[in-house]
Amino acid sequence: MADRLNRRQALAIAAGGAALPLVPPSPAMAGGNPPPRSTLPGGPHEAAQGATMSEPTPPTMSYWHVYTDADGVSRQVKCDLTQFKFEGVDPQTAPQWNDKQEKSQAGVTFTVLPVGWVGQWHENPRPQWIAILSGRWFVETMDGTRVEMGPGELMMGEDQGTKERDGKKGHLSGTVGDAPCTMIVTGLDVEPTVDRPGRFK
Repeated sequence: MADRLNRRQALAIAAGGAALPLVPPSPAMAGGNPPPRSTLPGGPHEAAQGATMSEPTPPTMSYWHVYTDADGVSRQVKCDLTQFKFEGVDPQTAPQWNDKQEKSQAGVTFTVLPVGWVGQWHENPRPQWIAILSGRWFVETMDGTRVEMGPGELMMGEDQGTKERDGKKGHLSGTVGDAPCTMIVTGLDVEPTVDRPGRFK
């Protein structure tokens, strides 16, 4: 066997090639069983369905819901988006977690709040999602709750229809720290609700 391999190397060198490495034949070449199939996924779609995705656990996503209670007082409570489904956006795309909200007309505004900015007591103009991109800000509601939010945090502003009390109506908000606060605001063309915290699932 070794003589045959050495002869092959010698012939390759004589023909101007490099010496072939002494690699033992695979089990399949030697008449044995073929090696086991690789457990590595073959492409992006398969990767998304690999071992870690065999029993997927739906995620949750937190948000602060600023809402109006039955007495016209604005409040805020932390809630979760929970209706995620593992699906691709089309048949050719690897599945991902999507929580599709009710369809509605929407307007998107990119906002930069300057350092030291304060929005005196006011209501959100309509139900709107606010996602913080950079910097920090605070939101204070009529019940006295004050929440600070930073990058990656999410808020639903639905404090329409509040009733003024002690000069307060809606919420007070402003930047925190020495950097502007950038955000993306998505206003929804939907009817605001009353006393329904966490209604977005």
